Amino acid sequence: MKELLDGIEKKTAGIAVIGLGYVGLPVAALFAECGFDVLGIELRSDRVEKINQGICPIEGEEPGLAELISQVVATRRFRATTSYERVEDRDLILIDVETPVDDRNIPRYEALRSVLDSLGPVLKKGSLVIVESTISPGTMNEMVIPLLERTSGMKADRDFFIGNCPERVMPGKLLKNLKSVSRVVGGNTPETADTMIRLYRHIVQAELDATDCVTAELVKTAENAYRDVQIAFANEVALICEAVGGDVWKVRELVNKSPMRQMHLPGAGVGGHCIPKDPWLLAFGVKDKNVPLYLIPASRAVNDSMPLHIADLLVDALEENGRKTSSSRVLVLGYAYLENSDDIRNSPSIRLVDRLRELGMEVAIHDPYVSDYKGDVAALAVNADAIIVMVAHHDYKKLNLSKISAVMKTPVLIDGRSVFERAEAEQAGFKYGGVGKGLKKKLENKYV
Repeated sequence: MKELLDGIEKKTAGIAVIGLGYVGLPVAALFAECGFDVLGIELRSDRVEKINQGICPIEGEEPGLAELISQVVATRRFRATTSYERVEDRDLILIDVETPVDDRNIPRYEALRSVLDSLGPVLKKGSLVIVESTISPGTMNEMVIPLLERTSGMKADRDFFIGNCPERVMPGKLLKNLKSVSRVVGGNTPETADTMIRLYRHIVQAELDATDCVTAELVKTAENAYRDVQIAFANEVALICEAVGGDVWKVRELVNKSPMRQMHLPGAGVGGHCIPKDPWLLAFGVKDKNVPLYLIPASRAVNDSMPLHIADLLVDALEENGRKTSSSRVLVLGYAYLENSDDIRNSPSIRLVDRLRELGMEVAIHDPYVSDYKGDVAALAVNADAIIVMVAHHDYKKLNLSKISAVMKTPVLIDGRSVFERAEAEQAGFKYGGVGKGLKKKLENKYV
């Protein structure tokens, strides 16, 4: 441990980052920027090729990331490979691979297990392994440590050190979040946690809280479960507002003026790699412990239902305009799960598009950041019966609604993210409906 600490302080310790996605790539680049020699391990050869050319493979708006990748590759402090062989001389190994759940909400640790299988045989004695991936409470003790001990033939806390430090980032703010957001640093021993803090202090300017592995696992999964529950509450209030003729956005504004209230944003659904699955990771930690769970499953059900609610709003609007669902053509704006990002993981748009096609609709898709769906919005809107806004990309806020409505067959606009005001859309010639706002004509007929 003393030698490892000395290498961390002098930046002579070699770092390997396994998994060069939305977390691993910026992490590797930041450590390289501050002077460490960093090796990236990535199975996708096309991604490795781009990185070694100094090209950032992540699209969307990521301030500073492309420039940083180019810089650290040019200085030869960062390089990528598909082979684990070169990991054998690394002192610090950071694991950043996906940990999804399956259709039964059970963690899928194939990627993590594969890493541990490949890492064990080349693991250097005295090295420190840090799992940055989000995992279910108990996974470090029940799976990660035993598997790495078996594949390496070494003993944790004697021959190698291990801990987990879950990331707290979101697309669009990767570098900013890594630098300025606090981290929970879980070590298998207090000494390991302290050593991890010394490492992360090179790139993190916020608080670094030392704790044990299970606490770190709990904190990360609980914080995303909290967000999911709060978003579900906002979505349920939005549905109530639609039913009684209110505007959830005005309700939210006034609720949040009350002390100790912070109502989240409602919307067309929850996506990304974290929030849709981290609550299930938290719940999985007590799978055999007879703990009744009500709030987490209910919140997941509410948020998963929102894309289907968008489809219902559309059907109502089309029927009010005399259009048959099965013969309608719809343009969906936004296929990523987050504004100004190319990340489509668990995007609510995927479920919406599937539902619209089940109803027999012809669906066109546009997204300025997703390569398969780039193009001109106005051209795609020609002869469309409706437009659905699923993502609040900056590009959409600049659209000329009058120009678009003029080329449509039936100018219906369903706004899943409150990108447009009702008056603005109606002035441009649209029949407007939105989450938490409903359809104006339908509400007038019911309550007037």
